[in-house]
Amino acid sequence: MIWLFKQLARFPLWWLHALGIGIGWLVYLLSPRYASRLRANLTNSGLFNSPLEERQLLRQTIAEAGKSLAELPAVWSRPYEKVLSLVKTQHGTENLAELIEQKQGIIFLTPHLGCYEISGQFVAKQYPLTILYRPPRLSWLEPVMSGGRSRGMVKLAPTNLAGVKSLLKALKKGEMVGILPDQVPGNGEGVWADFFGRPAYTMTLVQRLQKSTNAAIVLVFAERLPGGAGFDLQFEPMGAALPDDPVAAARAMNGAVESLIRRNPAQYLWSYNRYKVPSGAKPVENEA
Repeated sequence: MIWLFKQLARFPLWWLHALGIGIGWLVYLLSPRYASRLRANLTNSGLFNSPLEERQLLRQTIAEAGKSLAELPAVWSRPYEKVLSLVKTQHGTENLAELIEQKQGIIFLTPHLGCYEISGQFVAKQYPLTILYRPPRLSWLEPVMSGGRSRGMVKLAPTNLAGVKSLLKALKKGEMVGILPDQVPGNGEGVWADFFGRPAYTMTLVQRLQKSTNAAIVLVFAERLPGGAGFDLQFEPMGAALPDDPVAAARAMNGAVESLIRRNPAQYLWSYNRYKVPSGAKPVENEA
């Protein structure tokens, strides 16, 4: 698999994205479960004003989901400097520089939006970055994924107590950590809070880390540019600290993630099972 990724990485990004559009439609047509979840999550989001807009957004979402898969060889297997060169423009770096000077630590929140794999590599070129990492279910993908993410000054932290301690240690040193804020936590590690109008089990880890370290929170979005031209990396500081109440904090974090997704909803991974009920957790009908 490593060999295959290296071979595919030789192709230009526009070619990989064109291939990805075909992959996106193939998966959508051959997997009823995948297609049903994608349609349901997108329909319930309310990010359209008419049936026509909904159909257009659905088609765009299917294509972007495929691109997110097809671009992985380029992001994980190209030489590091060539990966970094895929970032063509940046926004919000001046705010990021101010936060770095304060040396209080930064929590990067990178939702399943755009090319979320490239942002960590870009930041880790200049700064130590500890990323919360959940190994893939497919064992053959593990060496490719871990190798692709361990670039620059990246340290991978497992999704267990030892990993949380690594994040806490990094923040107390004034360093940076990276977390997927829309990843569904295990039972007892989250609270129910609305996400696009539906109750979603949401992690409390970010709020606990900030409360313990006074770290700043910055949302990150690597937007795909048209025609496989590369990516526009955007940094969006949250500003105010999360509330002390875990549910209120989860609502605030979900609201910030929603605002980021609204910039380019087609590039969000709507097929992700964001609304699943973790084993042992009690489902709710309304927001907690």
